[in-house]
Amino acid sequence: MRVPQLRLALNQIDSRVGDLAANAEAVVRWTRHSAEQGAHLVAFPEMVLTGYPVEDLALRSSFVEASRAALRALAARLAEEGFGELPVVVGYLDRCETAQPKYGMPAGAPQNAAAVLHRGRVVLNFAKHHLPNYGVFDEFRYFVPGDTMPVLRVHGVDVALAICEDLWQDGGRVPAARTARAGLLLSVNASPYEREKDDTRLELVRKRAQEAGCTTAYLAMTGGQDELVFDGDSIVVGADGEVIARAPQFTEGCVVLDLDLPAAAADAPGGVVDDGLRIDRVVLSEEPLPAYAPERTAGHAAHLDDDEEVYSALVVGLRAYVQKNGFRSVLVGLSGGIDSALVAAIACDAVGAENVYGISMPSKYSSEHSRDDAAELARRTGLHFRTVPIEPMFDAYMGSLGLTGLAEENLQSRLRGTLLMAVSNQEGHIVLAPGNKSELAVGYSTLYGDSVGAYGPIKDVYKTSVFRLAEWRNRAAAERGQTPPIPENSISKPPSAELRPGQVDTDSLPDYPVLDAILELYVDRDRGADEIVAAGYDRELVVKTLRMVDRAEYKRRQYPPGTKISAKGFGKDRRLPITNGWREHA
Repeated sequence: MRVPQLRLALNQIDSRVGDLAANAEAVVRWTRHSAEQGAHLVAFPEMVLTGYPVEDLALRSSFVEASRAALRALAARLAEEGFGELPVVVGYLDRCETAQPKYGMPAGAPQNAAAVLHRGRVVLNFAKHHLPNYGVFDEFRYFVPGDTMPVLRVHGVDVALAICEDLWQDGGRVPAARTARAGLLLSVNASPYEREKDDTRLELVRKRAQEAGCTTAYLAMTGGQDELVFDGDSIVVGADGEVIARAPQFTEGCVVLDLDLPAAAADAPGGVVDDGLRIDRVVLSEEPLPAYAPERTAGHAAHLDDDEEVYSALVVGLRAYVQKNGFRSVLVGLSGGIDSALVAAIACDAVGAENVYGISMPSKYSSEHSRDDAAELARRTGLHFRTVPIEPMFDAYMGSLGLTGLAEENLQSRLRGTLLMAVSNQEGHIVLAPGNKSELAVGYSTLYGDSVGAYGPIKDVYKTSVFRLAEWRNRAAAERGQTPPIPENSISKPPSAELRPGQVDTDSLPDYPVLDAILELYVDRDRGADEIVAAGYDRELVVKTLRMVDRAEYKRRQYPPGTKISAKGFGKDRRLPITNGWREHA
C-alpha cells in the first residue's frame, strides 16, 4: 500500500491583539504564499485572528462575536481568492454553545479555539483542552475548556489537532492522538519567550511525539504583545523523536515540508477516549495524493547563542510595542552610564537610529567623562542628540525648598523625568525608562524620576546581564565590521547615579554579581531567607537585600511595562501585595 504524502505549511507569523481585519489579511497573504509553495495543509498560530493574549477582551461578548464573524468571513474570503480546496487551520476566539452559566465560569463561556477552513466554510472547530493558570497565564479566568479530540482526515492522513498547553500538560490530547491512531499531531501555539525555553520546548516536542506515536508539528507565534515576546522556533519532530525541521527564532516565515505519513486506518476508533475526550473526526479527502517527488526537505535553522537570543527578544519586544501602538519615535535620557547606553542601542536596532532621540541632562555632579560618553554613544549610533543642563532648574528648586540628602538627590532625577516628559509631549516621542531588574528589585530607582517612561526595555534584565549584553552587542558589531555602539568607558567604569560627589552604586548596594544571585533566588525562584543563606550567602546581607526588595513593591507597581525575558518578571508573573506584613527576614 502506498504511503500517503502531505506537504505541510506552518506559518510562523505575528498578529496584533484586537486588529481582526489586519490579522485576517495576514492569514490570506500567507495562505497565498503557502499555496504557491504547493501546500496541502496550511496552519497558523494560536488565536492568530484575534492576537494573543486578549485578556479581558475575552469577557466582552461584542469581541467574541466579532471574532466568530471574522472567522466566517475569512473562510469565505479564502474561497473567493481561489484557496477553497486548501484546508487552513486558524486560531481565534470562540464561545461554547452548550456550556450552562454557573458561578466561577467566565461570562459567556469564551474559548481559546481553532478552526479548519475549507471550501468557504468552518468544517471543524475545537477549543484548548488544558488551560494554563500560572505565570502570565490566566486562562481559567477567561476560557472554558474544550472536550473533543479533533481529527482531520486529509489526503488519506488523520491529523490530530491541539492548542499549546495541550502539549505542555500530561494527558489529554497527546495520548488521545495515539488512541485515535493519528498520522500527524499538529499543535498551534502562542508560547511566550523566556530565556532557555527553546531547549525545554525542543525536549517537550520530542517527548510528546513519542507519546503520541506520530510525527508532531509545533507551530509557534512570533512578534510581541505588550510585555510578552514570541520567538517562533517552530519544530517538526518524527515519531522517533528525531527533529525533521526547525524554524528560526524571532522571524516571520513559512516552514514548508513534505512528509511521508501513515495512512488513516479504515477502522480508526471513534467515541470517547483518553481524558474523557470525544473524537470529532472530519473527513475532507480519503484518497492519498498521487505520488510525487518530495521537494521540501528538512531544514534546521541555526539557533542563537544565549546573549544574542536575549538581545533579540529585547529588540523585538520594543519594536512591537512602538509600532503596534502607533508611535514613530522614542526618547532616551543619556547619562553616559551602561543602562541608558544599552537601552539606546536596543532602540536603534528596534526602530532605527533616525527615530531615536537622546538627551544628556547633566547636573553639577555629572562627571565630564559621563557627558563625553553620552555624546560618544550618539556619535557611534547616529541617534539624534542634544544637551539640556538641569542645573538652572535645580538651583531654582533648591532656592525655594532648601532640600538636603536624599531629597536633594532625588530632585535631580525628577527634574530629568519632567524634562523628558515635556519634550515627549512637545515632539511626540515616547520616553523609554532605563531601569534594570536589579534596581527595580531593591528600589534603587527614583519614583517619577528615572522610572518615567512609556516602556522599560531592560526592566527584566539583571545588572550583570546588562553588562554582558552590552559587551555582546559591541562584539557582534565588531565581527560584522561595524562600529560598536556602546562606548567602552560606559562598560568599564563603576556604575553610579552621579547624584552626589563621588557616588557609586556600591555605596548603597552589594556588588552586582552577589546582589543578582540573591535576587535570582528570592525574586525568580521564591526562595526564603533561610534557603538563600543555606546556599552560601551572608545572613546579614541576605536580610538587608530582602528588606529592600519588600519595601520597594509600591515603586515596582508604578513602573511602566517592559519586555519579559525571564520565567518571573515583575508584573503578571510576580504579584505581591503592596501592604504586606509578612517578612522572610527577622
